[in-house]
Amino acid sequence: MGSRVLITGASRGIGAATARLFAREGWDVAINYNRSRDEAMELAAGLSGVSIQADVSDPEQAERLVREAEEALGPLDAVVCNAGVALPQQLLTDTTADQWRRVMSVDLDGVFHTLQAAIPGLVRRKAGAIVTVSSMWGVTGGSCEVPYSAAKAGVIGLTRALAKELGPSHIRVNCVAPGVVDTGMNGHLTRWELAALGEETPLCRIGRPEEIAQAILFLASERASYITGQVLRVDGGMII
Repeated sequence: MGSRVLITGASRGIGAATARLFAREGWDVAINYNRSRDEAMELAAGLSGVSIQADVSDPEQAERLVREAEEALGPLDAVVCNAGVALPQQLLTDTTADQWRRVMSVDLDGVFHTLQAAIPGLVRRKAGAIVTVSSMWGVTGGSCEVPYSAAKAGVIGLTRALAKELGPSHIRVNCVAPGVVDTGMNGHLTRWELAALGEETPLCRIGRPEEIAQAILFLASERASYITGQVLRVDGGMII
């Protein structure tokens, strides 16, 4: 029997690259999306997976997402919490309460809602892996990125605490913290700005979604069977 994974925010970018990699490794994949229906359905069809629409910032939709994933695939062996949004770079004083709430509701609350729905099944089976996706800004904080940095720092704290909570149930919980990656989330940056960020990185380039996916797969797999509560930075050495 193969392994089964639910990946939130999987229609594009890091999530889509992760779905493709898991499928190549023989996993059955449930692809969550919110608005990008066409991309998700095309991806799922190419992977013989299933696509499920849900806004993970809504607890009822997150619960439905997990339920439908398990109905389609069977009991989940891994959950990857990747869904996220970001704001244009701006000062905190220029950030509205609605903007703050939107980032928090998806990037942090979405992880909480998804895992609150998924954990009971994992605990019943006394097995499984959870991988959250934070950011290097969740580790260091980023100027003009306060809401995103705060939400992603919250994901790291959630991951570490949950690893302690679920360890006795033999469930591993780890986090990947990407650096600057060539995805649509960085679409607001100019080519010059991306090049400058690449030059600041010891490896002298920005990352690819596939490179983040490799780290997520590793932490979800049995190759990481004695690793929990860790934050794996995949940032080209930006933070050393």
